[in-house]
Amino acid sequence: MSRGRLGPRRREVLDALRAASAPLGVVEVAERLGVHPNTVRFHLEALVGEGLVEPAALEPSGPGRPRTVYAPRPGMDRGGTRRYRLLAQMLLGRLAAAGAGARSTAVEAGQAWGRALVAASPPSGRPTAEVSSARLVELLDDLGFDPAPAPASAGEEGAAPPRIGLRHCPFLELAEEYGQLVCPLHLALMRGALAGMRAPLTVTDLEPFAEPDLCVAHLAPAPQQPAERHS
Repeated sequence: MSRGRLGPRRREVLDALRAASAPLGVVEVAERLGVHPNTVRFHLEALVGEGLVEPAALEPSGPGRPRTVYAPRPGMDRGGTRRYRLLAQMLLGRLAAAGAGARSTAVEAGQAWGRALVAASPPSGRPTAEVSSARLVELLDDLGFDPAPAPASAGEEGAAPPRIGLRHCPFLELAEEYGQLVCPLHLALMRGALAGMRAPLTVTDLEPFAEPDLCVAHLAPAPQQPAERHS
């Protein structure tokens, strides 16, 4: 939870811990805030549950049981607001300003990421077209594209779909603003993923907004690679 979304009392408890030079117990925090220890205990337990505070057992200097003390978790607050879209806009804007080389840079990035995304589970051998397209659909689904593969033609049962509809764009606003970069990156990502699988397929074309609510990726057999020569 973001510090800004904490209630006033809970924020006071957290601030008291952050202002202290050493971890504090329940009673010490209560004395600093002038409230009942049970109130402090309640908020400390909640802060621990939210990952903002860490408890520790402090061994007594003499006879007695260890007492629990609390300290704020080190590091920056991970519950705060994110602005990833702004970051993407900044980077895409800078890339777009690079001129003629911007598109090729986006394509290279897409191909590299496509290969990286399938590298974690490489196939044991070269997959069939059907298996390759199924893995591509699974990848696109994980990325949020909501893929809808078209059925194979009659008499081609077990073949790869000729195209995959993408019913959702996880980067829609960026694609509308920087389509000349984002759409080629998507195409290259799919090509890179299939190349990383050593699939007998490739994506020949991506039609952005072929329909108002649909982009379409067209699949076809990959070009034959020249056989390796052995001396």
